[in-house]
This record gives sequence, structure tokens and C-alpha cells, in this order.
Amino acid sequence: MSKAGGCRGCGCRVPQRASWSLVAATAALCLVLATSVCTAGAAPMSREEKQKLGNQVLEMFDHAYGNYMEHAYPADELMPLTCRGRVRGQEPSRGDVDDALGKFSLTLIDSLDTLVVLNKTKEFEDAVRKVLRDVNLDNDVVVSVFETNIRVLGGLLGGHSLAIMLKEKGEHMQWYNDELLHMAKQLGYKLLPAFNTTSGLPYPRINLKFGIRKPEARTGTETDTCTACAGTLILEFAALSRFTGATIFEEYARKALDFLWEKRQRSSNLVGVTINIHTGDWVRKDSGVGAGIDSYYEYLLKAYVLLGDDSFLERFNTHYDAIMRYISQPPLLLDVHIHKPMLNARTWMDALLAFFPGLQVLKGDIRPAIETHEMLYQVIKKHNFLPEAFTTDFRVHWAQHPLRPEFAESTYFLYKATGDPYYLEVGKTLIENLNKYARVPCGFAAMKDVRTGSHEDRMDSFFLAEMFKYLYLLFADKEDIIFDIEDYIFTTEAHLLPLWLSTTNRSISKKNTTSEYTELDDSNFDWTCPNTQILFPNDPLYAQSIREPLKNVVDKSCPRGIIRVEESFRSGAKPPLRARDFMATNPEHLEILKKMGAASSIDAEDGLRFMQEMIELSSQQQKEQQLPPRAVQIISHPFFGRVVLTAGPAQFGLDLSKHKETRGFVASSKPYNGCSELTNPEAVMGKIALIQRGQCMFAEKARNIQNAGAIGGIVIDDNEGSSSDTAPLFQMAGDGKDTDDIKIPMLFLFSKEGSIILDAIREHEQVEVLLSDKARDRDPEMENEDQPSSENDSQNQSAEQMLSLSQTVDLADKESPEHPADSHSEASPSDSEEAAGFAPSEQISGSTENHETTSLDGECTDLDNQVQEQSETEEDSSPNVSWGTKAQPIDSILADWNEDIEAFEMMEKDEL
Repeated sequence: MSKAGGCRGCGCRVPQRASWSLVAATAALCLVLATSVCTAGAAPMSREEKQKLGNQVLEMFDHAYGNYMEHAYPADELMPLTCRGRVRGQEPSRGDVDDALGKFSLTLIDSLDTLVVLNKTKEFEDAVRKVLRDVNLDNDVVVSVFETNIRVLGGLLGGHSLAIMLKEKGEHMQWYNDELLHMAKQLGYKLLPAFNTTSGLPYPRINLKFGIRKPEARTGTETDTCTACAGTLILEFAALSRFTGATIFEEYARKALDFLWEKRQRSSNLVGVTINIHTGDWVRKDSGVGAGIDSYYEYLLKAYVLLGDDSFLERFNTHYDAIMRYISQPPLLLDVHIHKPMLNARTWMDALLAFFPGLQVLKGDIRPAIETHEMLYQVIKKHNFLPEAFTTDFRVHWAQHPLRPEFAESTYFLYKATGDPYYLEVGKTLIENLNKYARVPCGFAAMKDVRTGSHEDRMDSFFLAEMFKYLYLLFADKEDIIFDIEDYIFTTEAHLLPLWLSTTNRSISKKNTTSEYTELDDSNFDWTCPNTQILFPNDPLYAQSIREPLKNVVDKSCPRGIIRVEESFRSGAKPPLRARDFMATNPEHLEILKKMGAASSIDAEDGLRFMQEMIELSSQQQKEQQLPPRAVQIISHPFFGRVVLTAGPAQFGLDLSKHKETRGFVASSKPYNGCSELTNPEAVMGKIALIQRGQCMFAEKARNIQNAGAIGGIVIDDNEGSSSDTAPLFQMAGDGKDTDDIKIPMLFLFSKEGSIILDAIREHEQVEVLLSDKARDRDPEMENEDQPSSENDSQNQSAEQMLSLSQTVDLADKESPEHPADSHSEASPSDSEEAAGFAPSEQISGSTENHETTSLDGECTDLDNQVQEQSETEEDSSPNVSWGTKAQPIDSILADWNEDIEAFEMMEKDEL
């Protein structure tokens, strides 16, 4: 998400015929009004500390960008664990996520305007020369139209915008003659064939060399695209038209937006997640503000700011009213069905919705922005990062975190709108967590599992394009930036487009067709900056007063259950029956089930919700016997805890979730398979033994190394090339006998993870590891003691060491950033072993999550007991109620539901 020209916290109208200077003046007025009531919820941060944190962001960017240029360029992205570039076709496919890669030096292009924002003008000039010299846009590769637009086309346009700005200043880029713009125009024409559909919605993918539908193109057969994919084009395409005078780009992007607006669900004014590009039928009818829809809403508002077209603002406000009516359930944002918006479509939220508080700031709706942002921050404080998805009771749903910047983005906008130094402290926390948990010798690695701290071998280009930009701007004063940031609007990839484009080449004359589709409520539209009393009541602690009730929302409360119970108490009605409370032997519960779906729409919704909860509860109970992943963390020189490997647990031995972690040096056992008495007990005495999988039971291996004096064991898979990224982990089962005699912890590593430790032994001999339930904080003192005099030398030396011991490692991500995919491949256990299947990280809800749920439910026990006691009291006080002596079987009741459920499904034509 991005912001526009200083309209922070107000819906400022930009007159259609205004000069760009008037646009800037209007933006400046908004800024003065919005920040004149600076809140004081936290102690002010000194200028010196802000500068120190800004310099820290610069150093972090240098670490990421420098390692990309040294180890990966001209590849699209850096693989920070193996210190090499990710080249499409040379690495195992990760599915849709690889569609962002087009062999066009993606990270370099995506980082161009970041270099200028961070005042690295010399590096920017060098980078532009490299792009012009090395980048080829005519590759035979199928790419995502959406990703190529926001990252590559946006990156080229952002680079061009700042190149001409620097040239006008007269110090840099004097040789520049619109070369980046020419490349952008070339790329724009390559994307245009994707729009060759009857609807005007683009195909989701295109071949850069051969276009669409040709046999050699290998694309053009798709029928569906996501709403954001088709609706996040207008800023880049309109800017390209305004820069070049070629109106075709803006026309195509407008047509796509017009079609999406026409196809919205008229009664709810919501849009679905995916749509058929030929018929316009909604394929996925759930609606939210996260993955698949997010930037569609963002671009409607920003298209109004950049282009001055009232219809875009009217459409945005119409959608926003629906979002706040149905999806917003403060502090949560929950997906709903577009045809039945009062019915939640799922019980979890994805990380991409973290952009929405920033968009609400631009809209001028500050209170819900503060609420949602604070809820997200509490989740981050619990897990160090925002999980890719988490449930309404704040358990991890998908455990990955690919270093997404959306939360940092919203933090920046909230600080600019409120002036509250609290948000500087939030930014400081983000910096600390990135350095502590994600930093590796060759850059910053995405988190494979936020619960264990394990890494993925990926550093996406958006990390450099957005994260460092927003963090630096958060701590920077106006004089720290070499140009006026208020003269630009940020795209969804944080690329900068100048506001003066609003009055340049305005050949597109578009009739306002919005009112043809709906009767608009003018109260929704903010045509001028509102009175600041609306944004910030005359209270310096306004923002803090909104945040305070949410401080413990993650750890110490059950917000949704409590709200429902309180509402029930106020109305005098009993709270609805929840799946977790259901007892088949309770006749009252059976009677409630009989009524569900038969009496009223409220009963029907309760019934459908109950069925969904029953399905989820059943799935969770099936996983209760599974254990969450563990972590093997290399803590000796030169790693110092920066390398964390995902490990499978054992159903026997020391439980690392209940006991202190085990720390020790590693040693290979002899025989290596550990299936007989060890011949080198002196080598493994007091150490963590490495043993190979196969030829005997896991429990037998554990007993043999324990008898030799080992304090723990790591079993390494004998299937060469296996990896936790290409196969789900599995937990090591016992041998069918009593395993209480095994007292040491045992963990399992796949071949590629195990090879990191084996290579480290060959390189450094003494390798110390930590076996734990999750990665521990690093020891900065040990790092400082061993740090060479030159920081760059230290980084390069560490990178070379990591490279040498990780040559055989090929960790490949397998999920799309928007829709993580499940892995169905499984490890093949040896015939003599009993291997228990273990779900991939994004599906794990084992003991770690169950423990969190138990703790959470425990906080609500008293409330539940009160409700139960009230129910018992009401039952006792109703002598006329007779339940009979024979309860109806649960199977019979569920059978009675079938017709109602099937009828609802036919009416909805969608999966429940």
C-alpha cells in the first residue's frame, strides 16, 4: 500500500483542473491540520535516537543490497542461505510465486527509487547504468502480469521519476535522457496482449517474448484472475500514458476497473476474490481486504488522488462503506460472503491485510486504523513477525513470514498522521526483530516458521523496494531526504510517481458512470479536509486511549467470545452453542441442534457456523497427536545462531517444549547408522550425536547413543536430496515398546538441512548447536568478540564461509505469497521404521498451538462457567420444560440438517 502526496489522515479533494502546485498546497494543508494535534501517547524520541535508528536502517539496506549485487546479480533475487542468485528454471519450481521472476534483474529494478530515498545517489546512478546495459525484457518466460506491472514497470517508472528530478537539480544524472522510460514503454507494450479478452480483464500471465495463446507462449488458457490482479494497474499504466502521451495504457487499465465495478455484488457492494475473465462470473465469492483483493481498493483511492477523477473516489467510498459495515469487526477484519455479508467466510486473517490501516489513514478514518494496527502489533510481539495467516483467537494458521512490508507501511502512515512517538517504538521493534531473527551472513532470510525461527532461502525483491523505504522515512526528518516526498504518491510496491502527472497529457475524458449503478450516500464522501476534531478529539492521549483496551487482546482475552457473551447477557438470551462446548449426552444441546436452520435466519447462521466449527474442531483433534516442528540452531563461530534448521520431533525422549533446550557440540557416531553399540563412545560422550536414518528403529538408535553418553541426537535422512521445503516433516515414532528409558532429546533433519551441519564440521571441526522448541536469541557479545575490524570484511568473510558449507543446500519455497499451497509429497520412511506423518508448517496446529489455545480458553473459563451456571439456573426455574427420558441420536439430528444444508449450498453455489 502507499500514500499520496501528504494527505495523511484526511480525504482531501484534488480539483480536476488544479495545477500540480495546487495539489501540493492542498496536501500540505492536510499535513498541517493532521499533525497540528500531535498525540503524546509515548515519550518523545530524541533527534539523536531517530538518527541512530535511521542509520541502522541504512546499514541493513547495505547488507541486503550489497549481498544481492555481490552474490546474485544479474539474477532476479538473492537466495540468502546459500549465497547465490535465484534463476528461473535452475531452481526447483515454487509454483505461482516464481511468476514474479522474468530474468530481468528484478531486485535491482525494484530497488531503484529506494536508493534515492535513502540518499544513495551515486549507487542509484550506477544501478541505472546496469539496468540499461544488462536488463533484457524480451525473454522467453511466462510471468505474472500483476507482479511484472507493480515491480518492474513500477520500478522503471519510479526510477525515471527520480532520475529526472535529480537531473533538474543539476548534480546527478546529467547524462540521463529518458532511457528508463523507454524501457517502461517497451514493457508496457509487451503486457498489452494480456488484455485481449471480451471483458477487458487481463489474463493473469503472459510470455514476455511470445505474448498470449501462441503455442510457444505456453500461456493464455487461464480463465480466472484475482480482483487485485486485474484492478492494480491504473497507477502504473496511467503514469506511463501521462509520461509518454500514449493513451492506450490508461484506457486498458480503466476498462478493467470499470468491468470490476460493474460486476460487484449490488446488494452488498463487495467484490469477490477471483473472477472469470471471459464471463465476469465470480469464482470465489468470499470478500475481504487481504490477499486477492487488497490493492484493488488501494488503487481506487490513489487513482483519484493521482488522476483527479471523482468516479474513482465515489467507487472507493462505496466499497469502503461496505467494508466497514460487513468486514470490519474491530479490531479484526474478517472475510465474508458477498451474497450473504453477515456470514463470515473464514475464521482466520492473512498478513496482507496489514496494509489496510495505512489506507484508512489516507481515507481519514483514524480510529479503526489504530485499532487494527494495534491488534497486529500484539500478534507480532507474540511471534516476532506477523504469520502469513492467523486465526481470530490469534493462533498461527500459516507459519511463514516472507519479510512482508505492509505492517511497516501502516506504521509509517499512522506516525505521520498522529505524530505519536509510540509508532517510532513500533518501528524500532521491527528493526530489532529483523536483525535478531532474519539477518544471515548473505542478507535477510524469510521465516519458514515464526514459531521455531527457522528460515527459508528467499529474500523477495519487495523487501528492498518497500521495507527499508518505509522504515527510513519513519525515522527521517524532512532535511534527511534530498527531495520533497510530499510531491509523490506511492504505488502498492512503494514506487514513487509525481503528483504533477495529474495535469499532464490528460486526454482521457471519462463520463462519471458510478451513479448509474447505485444511489450514493453523499455522507460517505469527504470532499475537503475535515475538521481535525473529527480526526483527533482535543486529547493528547487520543491514540493511546484507543490502543489501551487492545494491549492484551492476543494473550489474555478472548475478544470475539466475550463480545458475543456480553451481547447475550444484555439481551437476556442464551449465547449460541459453540462446537467446542457441544456434548452429545446433553439433551439441551441436542434440542438446540434440532432448531438450527429450521426456525429463523439467525438460527440458520448459528447452524452453519456450528457446522464449520465442528469441521475445524474435528481436523484439529486429528492433529492433536502431532507435535510441532523443532529447531536446530548453529550457535558456534561463524554462525552465532543465525542459521536455524527446521527439525522433526520424536514421540519419545526429552520433550523440548517442556524442558530447557539442549546445547552441545556435535559428533558423528560410529557406526553412523547407530544401530549397534557405538565403537567411538569417547567421541560422543557429552555431545550431540549425529546418526543416519535407516536399518533399525529410531528408538534403538536413541538408546545406543544414550548408552554411549550422548546428551542428544540428530537423525539425518538417508534419502539424498530430501528437504523440509519439498516434503512435509514427520515425527519419529517409537518402536511399539515402552520408551520411558530414553531421556535425551531426539530430532530429525532431512538430507539437505543435515548437510549444512556435516559441511560445517568439515570446515570448522568444532560445531556447537542448540536443540530447542524454537530458535533462541543470538549472543551479540560472542559476535562482537569475533568481529573483524572492518564490518564489510566481516560480512564478506561470513558470507564466503556460509557459501562454502552450504553449496549442496537448495531450499526452495513452495508457496505463493498470496495463496500458500499445501505440499502433498511425503518422506518415504524406511521399512523398519515407524514414521508418523507430519503436516507442513502452514497446516501445523499441534501441541504448540493447542497449548496456546488452552491458555487462551483458560482466560475465558470464568465467563463460560457464568454462562453455564446461568443456563442451569434458567433450566431449574422452568418446571414446564421437559426434555423427556430418551435423547435423539446425534446421527439422526445431523441427518435432519442435510436438506437445509444442501438447499443453502445450492442457493449460494459456493463452498461453505
